[in-house]
Amino acid sequence: MIEFKGIGVRYGTQVVLENVSFRIVKGERVGIVGPNGSGKSTLFRLILDETIPDSGDVVVEGNPKIGHIRQHLKADSDTETLLEYALRGISGVSALAEQIHALEEAISHTPEGDERTRLLRRLGEAQTEFEHLGGYDIETRVKASLSGLGFSVASFNEPFNNFSGGWQMRAELSRVLASHPDLLLLDEPSNYLDLPAVEWLQRFLKNYDGTLVLISHDRYLLRSLTRVTVEVDAKTATRYNGDLDFYLREREVRYRNLLAAKENQDRRIEQLERFVERFKAQATKAAQAQSRVKMIEKIEQNAVTLPKRSMAASCLRLPEAPHSGVETVRLEDVAFSYDGIHEVLHGVNLNITRGSKVAIIGFNGLGKTTLLRIMAGVRQPTSGTCVLGHKVLPGYLSQEFAETISPDITVYECAKRCRQSATDRELRSFLASFGFTADDIGKQTGVLSGGEKIRLAFLRLFLDPPNFMLLDEPTTHLDLEGREALEKAVQKYAGTVCLVSHDVEFVRNTATSIIEITPAGVRTFPGDYDYYLEKTSAGNSLSAEPVSPAAITDTPGSSAPLSAKDQRRARAQERAKWQPQIRELKKKVEQAEAKVTELEAELEELSAVLFNPTPETDFATTNKNLKWVQDQLDFYNEEWEKYATELDALQKAQSAAVE
Repeated sequence: MIEFKGIGVRYGTQVVLENVSFRIVKGERVGIVGPNGSGKSTLFRLILDETIPDSGDVVVEGNPKIGHIRQHLKADSDTETLLEYALRGISGVSALAEQIHALEEAISHTPEGDERTRLLRRLGEAQTEFEHLGGYDIETRVKASLSGLGFSVASFNEPFNNFSGGWQMRAELSRVLASHPDLLLLDEPSNYLDLPAVEWLQRFLKNYDGTLVLISHDRYLLRSLTRVTVEVDAKTATRYNGDLDFYLREREVRYRNLLAAKENQDRRIEQLERFVERFKAQATKAAQAQSRVKMIEKIEQNAVTLPKRSMAASCLRLPEAPHSGVETVRLEDVAFSYDGIHEVLHGVNLNITRGSKVAIIGFNGLGKTTLLRIMAGVRQPTSGTCVLGHKVLPGYLSQEFAETISPDITVYECAKRCRQSATDRELRSFLASFGFTADDIGKQTGVLSGGEKIRLAFLRLFLDPPNFMLLDEPTTHLDLEGREALEKAVQKYAGTVCLVSHDVEFVRNTATSIIEITPAGVRTFPGDYDYYLEKTSAGNSLSAEPVSPAAITDTPGSSAPLSAKDQRRARAQERAKWQPQIRELKKKVEQAEAKVTELEAELEELSAVLFNPTPETDFATTNKNLKWVQDQLDFYNEEWEKYATELDALQKAQSAAVE
């Protein structure tokens, strides 16, 4: 469907893409990954003809209807409603609707005859095409997508211009999804969504039957939606015929091979340079020295380029948490209003204890950030009390960078303010350990990139260690490796963490309890994200009220409902019945994984022997061993896939039985 042939793109003197060639087949679900600034969005602009390549061609076969999110949004008029905007933006449908209306109007004023017959024929053709495009149910689809992305029914008739930029982008996304394009291009769609909306988007895209190309750092969306991965890095694009986990495994193997090749290449250049330096002044060796110079130039022209390693992955870490009392924070009947009229929060009663990892969940606009600000002491409750525990030191990382770090100070000055007692040498050492070079530390913080701002924010927390971290969308500017690094750091952190994030995987792997904010109020769930989904009907009712134990009846024929205690006992007994089989399959999966890891290491060693042969290398034996190891690796990969599939099915069956 789409083929990139030798694409080269440069902006000024910067080369973004160089000799990029790969193909996307019709119906594929492709995830595009890579460091920020590597050129991922440029691929979309090439497909949409918004950028002209400096070399090569982009071939889009056929004439697919392309759905993508426009960056510059504008209402038709100040009075155009949200629903009208979403309907108007659907390519072809709005124009056809206007054409049908005009034809119907003309027919009503045209007497019987040839002209009326011609108009009726045109009306029939227009109605047929309108039906083919889904025009008769388009409003229903648009309303469903608007609701799924967090808009209330009452907001459908509000002026589009009244919504903030983030909500306008949601409206644009709903328009794209409802139009059901042949080719869907989504660039970081979860950036302006909250967690419930991300869950809805994942379910919607799971059923999408066109070609999906998704640029994202969101591991949840990539894992559940894509089956092919394209890595854009080091000016090129590499296609991996597998999902995110396949890509992550193969990427490491490829990186190690490239690293070995680079080391060999550098070693060879060093040898040649030593020869040139030693003999360039000798007349008898001048020709040979010149030959070596040409060899060096040829090697450098075909130099091995290593992919960028995530700066955030190596630089993000958290400090040791100072000791504090058992109770971290307590909120009693807290309410808050920005304008004194409309309450963002009301009747909030919470207690967070030391060592908890709490995620706050809810649609945007319901007060998640406000609740963080109150606990951080940035805002004071309109009514009620918020009390920090004994020796609790909050550290707030705001989604709005300027809220916690002045954009007018330098990077060095920001670090100095956090630790006045540190010497110049110590501060420079700290800054370097967080990825800030001597050239970076003089920059004003307001001009830093998103990734640099995140690193500076965490450096600030590191220099002034808190024991109660409040993180508002900490993963927004982080790539895959950066998110994994932060995830591991939060898991190991001994202090208390309260966070807001739209990254499902990050929340799932860090939170030990959930606070849900809904229009009805605030609820606490004393379990992880999966427990929360289970308690809210597996995610289908993210704002539903808790189910009363009395509403759950016994098996058919029972005369009385089960008590809450009996329900828990029954669920525990049901889980216990499945455990022996699950344990056995888990053991088989782990054994197959261990064997695959062992064989991959052996395969890498044998490949290195062939890649760097010596006079003693036995090519026949090495190739024979390589073939045997590859066959074994294929076998155990199949074993792992079989057992992992059986385990997944068994766990789903257990969940269904327990529910």
